[in-house]
Amino acid sequence: MTLPSLKQIREAQDVLYRYMPPTPQYSWPLINQRSGAEVWIKHENHTPVGAFKIRGALIYTEWLRRSQSNLKGVVAATRGNHGQGVAMAARIHGISCVIVVPHGNSAEKNRAMIAQGAELVEHGQDFQESLEFARTLSTKREFVMVDSFHERLVMGTATYALEFFQSVPALDRVYVPIGLGSSVCGVSAARNALGLATEIIGVVASGSPSYSLSFAQHRVVDAPSRTAIADGLACRTPNALAMEIIWQNVSRIVEVSDVEIACAMCVLFKDTHNVAEGAAAAALAGAMQEQEANRGKRIGVVLTGGNVDADVFARVLSGEKAQ
Repeated sequence: MTLPSLKQIREAQDVLYRYMPPTPQYSWPLINQRSGAEVWIKHENHTPVGAFKIRGALIYTEWLRRSQSNLKGVVAATRGNHGQGVAMAARIHGISCVIVVPHGNSAEKNRAMIAQGAELVEHGQDFQESLEFARTLSTKREFVMVDSFHERLVMGTATYALEFFQSVPALDRVYVPIGLGSSVCGVSAARNALGLATEIIGVVASGSPSYSLSFAQHRVVDAPSRTAIADGLACRTPNALAMEIIWQNVSRIVEVSDVEIACAMCVLFKDTHNVAEGAAAAALAGAMQEQEANRGKRIGVVLTGGNVDADVFARVLSGEKAQ
């Protein structure tokens, strides 16, 4: 897959800004004091669905609407944010939408997707089983399957990365959570398009290490996903196209534990009063793990979303480990 050019990313921004403004990036003094670095946080928790996924979904559905005259509807599998983005974009464009989630998925995210007008289907014990069922369902209904990784989704995530790099010049490195890879690939696209030397560091949950194992072994490696707090990073099978881009553009992948993620969620709330879901806090957890190497540097942290269930967040703030 070819990464989008600067022209393509800017054209995607023109489409995107019809529906949402750019998100902010702030450097918070307490975070800086805590880390010993100049830390800039990209607040993708400030989008209309509370996560970065709306960007790719809007770009993807705009492209579908133009390119497929007989479009009947779309299907997506998700743990939450991808589904919310697809559901909102489908609603805006008047497209029927079915979202498949695993059993036991976040009740609050489920309600949010239904509120966007999606038909919600529960199937499977994890994301991979939901994904396989969604593909079968899309064929049965003759709907388009909106996978969580696609070149149009990468084009969408590249729009936030371009905002970030142009608003905060000379970042030494940027930490990006990896679920299926659209964010880290979008960040790579924007960095390359601008000709920057910024180091890109991926972050995964140690309980869901498929991408870090694949990165280290330079081949796609399946691995069990057992993170209890970062469902957005719960990937059992890496995307092969994403891995090709990651191998070429990412310096390294850091693994962070659920305890480290919970700590980062607390830090973000205490120091900035922003709510971060587990997957989103992973980037700061990665930066905190590499605190010594970051001293005196200007680093970026992508806060990808704030859609955490109230009971989970209450446990995190109370100091309990994720169950």
